[in-house]
Amino acid sequence: MAAPSSPPSKTFLGWVAHDTWPKNPLTFGPFEPKPFTDTDIEIKISHCGVCGSELHTLRSGWGPTNYPCVVGHEIVGTVVRVGSAVPTLASSPAARDIKVGDRVGVGAQSNSCLRPDCDECQAGIENLCSRGTGTYNSKYPDGSKSHGGYALHWRGPAHFVFKIPDALPSAAAAPLLCGGITSFAPLLNNGAGPGKKVGIIGIGGLGHMGILFAKALNCDRVVAISRRSNKRDDALNRLGADDYIATDEDPDWAKKHSRSLDLLVSTVSSSKMPFSDYLRLLRVGGTFVQIGLPEEPMPAFSAWPLSQKGIKITGSSIGSPAEIRKMLELAAEKKVLPWVQERPMSDVNNVLLDMDAGKARYRYVLVNDVESQAKL
Repeated sequence: MAAPSSPPSKTFLGWVAHDTWPKNPLTFGPFEPKPFTDTDIEIKISHCGVCGSELHTLRSGWGPTNYPCVVGHEIVGTVVRVGSAVPTLASSPAARDIKVGDRVGVGAQSNSCLRPDCDECQAGIENLCSRGTGTYNSKYPDGSKSHGGYALHWRGPAHFVFKIPDALPSAAAAPLLCGGITSFAPLLNNGAGPGKKVGIIGIGGLGHMGILFAKALNCDRVVAISRRSNKRDDALNRLGADDYIATDEDPDWAKKHSRSLDLLVSTVSSSKMPFSDYLRLLRVGGTFVQIGLPEEPMPAFSAWPLSQKGIKITGSSIGSPAEIRKMLELAAEKKVLPWVQERPMSDVNNVLLDMDAGKARYRYVLVNDVESQAKL
């Protein structure tokens, strides 16, 4: 089945999940995007990163998924349609300059209420708006479903569409739009920079970008933390980390590195993490930020570190539009390029299986191209 060069007016084509994955693979076919409005932008997708969130959603791991569903929220492509109100959009001056032909991206959020009485939206932290819309498996205010980037086209509000700097290749830019900002925002908002010692737990899709951004922010020391030493060379010699801790291979790691870090960012999605030992690594006044989202509850821990060292435990969710633009600017300036493996979007089911098996080093990016589409 050959893919069309442009979508029908009311139907898009993409790789649709109709039931729980992996028992039910994604199938290429039609789906209905949100109705186009005068504040929307339509994109012809060239690249879409594969995020761990997709695996949780496709198998209903975080709760029942509203099938049929098109996942994918690390979208890069070319603008093919701009709503009439976008050039005068009051809510997002940065979106006003977007025009047909521009290379743009969309991350994990595609809408928020933007109401005058919304404290979060008015404070510029739209990612924390209680009425926000996820880029997939969510609903817009008009009741239409949101669908993501495992498709030929995407349509949605201009407020959450971002110009991609010329210095960033599309395949590298795509993972930044969710994985990148998810790693960057907790660093930015918790003081990472000169004079700070930072640890990144989990050296995978999120973690390797966390190391890259911590170095780009000029942190004094960046420590990579993983269960085994198989990623030591990547972390120290290629990503730029200053030290490496393999928690499964050194029974005294927590004692040896006690009170050595100002900030810990945990990217792992396992409920079996040695949480209490992680807290031992923090100095007085340190902060632990959880950004991975396990499907099971987090482990219990003693309250003593909270009072004895005055540490803080918090979480972080993606990032605001302003933070995403700041991240893209820094990535372009400092050449922060995620490690990506490009795969044809037509091979998406095998890519997801490889992702679930932990084979990515460290991010898969699906590519829409004439050759792969011709195979459908």
